[in-house]
Amino acid sequence: MHTITTTELFLIAMAIIFTVPYLIWRLARTDYWAPLVVVQIVAGILLGPGVLGAAFPDYYTFIFRPEVITALNGLAWWAVMLFVCIAGIELDLVKTWRNRRETGITAGLALFVPLLAGSLLALLLMRWPGWVGSAAQPWQFVVGIGMSCAVTALPILILLMEKLQILRQPLGQRMLRYASLDDIAIWAVLAFILMDWERIGRQGAFLAVFAVACIGFRRVMRAIPERDRWYVLPIWLCICAFGADWAGLHFMVGAFLAGVVIDGHWFRQDHMDQLRNHVLLVLMPVFFLSTGLRTTWETGGAAVFLVAGLLLLVSVAGKLAGVHLAARILHWPRGDATLVGWLLQTKALILIIFVNVLLDKSIITSATFTAMLLMAVASTMITIPRVAPLLARQRDRVVGTGTPENAVS
Repeated sequence: MHTITTTELFLIAMAIIFTVPYLIWRLARTDYWAPLVVVQIVAGILLGPGVLGAAFPDYYTFIFRPEVITALNGLAWWAVMLFVCIAGIELDLVKTWRNRRETGITAGLALFVPLLAGSLLALLLMRWPGWVGSAAQPWQFVVGIGMSCAVTALPILILLMEKLQILRQPLGQRMLRYASLDDIAIWAVLAFILMDWERIGRQGAFLAVFAVACIGFRRVMRAIPERDRWYVLPIWLCICAFGADWAGLHFMVGAFLAGVVIDGHWFRQDHMDQLRNHVLLVLMPVFFLSTGLRTTWETGGAAVFLVAGLLLLVSVAGKLAGVHLAARILHWPRGDATLVGWLLQTKALILIIFVNVLLDKSIITSATFTAMLLMAVASTMITIPRVAPLLARQRDRVVGTGTPENAVS
């Protein structure tokens, strides 16, 4: 009788990872309200111990053995490092600086208001057991929850704007500036949360060496052709991720730093778009599953859904309030604030990466992680259904006044 090997179990798990979300996405035709990437995240939750493991424990433990999970985690780590690095490359700091007043006010308020609201909710959650991680300082938990409510996922925002056909229009370029500045703030806050004051010397050494290495790296990248830059990129990514993890800042912070010091124009835009899409297609589903394997309902399903709902309410209301306040200061045209506020609701991926780090460092519990994961999925799913009709009405008004459609801003 044949004894199934770890390799065979790994391939069965991989087949499940890619088959289940694709069938749901294609057969249920969810693309309008739940793009494939969102379905993959939901499938990861369904395939985790809280759903599949609870319904079919024997099958779950048969397939997702520790050695299989270890192999999947390795792929997931590499996938998320590539994805975060690409997100850093896509930041256009030059355009952000040119429009620094408008971008600073909008991005700042769109970040600060939901961060403040989320922090207040975190203070409330601290009154009940089961939500604060075992290694968390109170301020780390509060700031971590607050920032989770303020996150905007730049890479997913790009995908959604491509679907809405506004990425290359003035509105789309504005959104990229706002999300880019928020992205920098998110990773800066994460690095601050993860600062280990007992290892401050090691972290300072890493940042000093990184700053010096960037000078040499940028000179090399300018001197070599684009073909060679693609080979140098993963080497640089591994070195930066290792250095950050060695210093206690987590490898994802290093991956973001590796990307943010790279100029986007060093690579053809269509090639970078293809890389991002391929990583999303063939690697990130493994990360989604590994994320789903970490979900838990031990605190109670009702409590987790309640907290997820509160996080979603605080996040959406805070983001809309912050953008509307910016619109009043900057005297935006009618309707712009609501449209921008809803576009900035996309949280999936970056929030999932963010809360994975918080869970790794025991700043949040698995129950908090699950609630935030549900919030990330819901906030992303409501974006297109809310934005599409708003965008159509704004285009109708522009056409009615005789203004060219691409002037919508």
